[in-house]
Amino acid sequence: MATMDALWMSAWSLTSSTWMLISALALVLIYVIYKRHSQPKKYTFPPITPLPNFNHETTDPISLRPFKPKYHLTMGLTTIPPSDLLPIDKTYESRLELRSSLISQHRDTVIGVCDDNGGDARVRDAVEELYAFVIGWYLPSRYPTMFRVIASPAREKGNGEEVLENKVTGDIRPTTLDSTQTTESALEILGKTIDEDFLILLPTQSPNKPPEDQKYHLSAYITCYPNGFDPAQKLGLQLSTIHAPVPGYSEKLEKSMDRFFSRIEVGKVVKRVNWSVTTGAGLFAAFKGTHARVGEEVREMGRGELDVGSTFLRCERQTLHRLPTNKALVFALHTYTYPIQQIKDEGLGEELATAIDGLKEGNMPEMHFYKRGFVWGEAVKAFLRS
Repeated sequence: MATMDALWMSAWSLTSSTWMLISALALVLIYVIYKRHSQPKKYTFPPITPLPNFNHETTDPISLRPFKPKYHLTMGLTTIPPSDLLPIDKTYESRLELRSSLISQHRDTVIGVCDDNGGDARVRDAVEELYAFVIGWYLPSRYPTMFRVIASPAREKGNGEEVLENKVTGDIRPTTLDSTQTTESALEILGKTIDEDFLILLPTQSPNKPPEDQKYHLSAYITCYPNGFDPAQKLGLQLSTIHAPVPGYSEKLEKSMDRFFSRIEVGKVVKRVNWSVTTGAGLFAAFKGTHARVGEEVREMGRGELDVGSTFLRCERQTLHRLPTNKALVFALHTYTYPIQQIKDEGLGEELATAIDGLKEGNMPEMHFYKRGFVWGEAVKAFLRS
């Protein structure tokens, strides 16, 4: 009997010790997981050349005049330094006020995340990396007179010990994200900090296709200035589907775009600029008639109907680059609008009028209808030539 009791005691002691060891290991594992998720991720971003004497209040918007006598549908890409990625000018404060208002009024339109419930971890990772690049690296590096990284006044205000101080607005933002912040809220911060729209593109995963043959789709965005489309309806779609309404895209651009998107290397930034003329449409034109669709009935505007004060040359400065770690593509847009009166005053009235006719004379004449040139073309040309 004594022997049995001793065996039971020995077994109990061994079991107790084992459970204590397992519990200790579990606590260590929990701590490691906590530290891994609570610490900011480390990224390697390209060096950014600072502008130590930059004054946004005296910096005019970039003057884009991309119109040509004949319109040819091409990719039209040029390479730019990473330092030139995000321009800022004297409209910064008024544009941020507009963006904040648009986010409040049209949140479901201007912010979108594909599967924000964690179904595809790549989306969250891509937004985190873009956020860290823009907020924690690019802005304080490029514009030290406007932004600086400081110690966090209170740890709960940022993930880690550093935050970004916006010297212009007084806003304080965490330089990296933690698990308490949603992907959507991160995009909102981006949209309220810099006057730039961002669209994140990820390849559609397919086990049967190599990476270079995979198609990219829209995975997340903050787009305050959509021009003639509702970005919420484009979320999750492939590039070819998104661009389906654009005349000639499938014949002239789709293959070259897919090939370029799959091959663009980390560290390379490319830029292109497009243009259109808008009448009565603001920067937010998700539901405005800035594009015409096949089969749509359109009416030509009479010359006396043109409201010169609400007619603009609208240009998008579009850039594309790849995130170093996540490898997602970031399509960024800075939208500029120039009063049509300004174009005329610059002595460029005849050049723009010729370019409007040139929409019908290039390699894709249907672009004239798509840009609604049939509606406003004659009225705008008459004004420019008057």
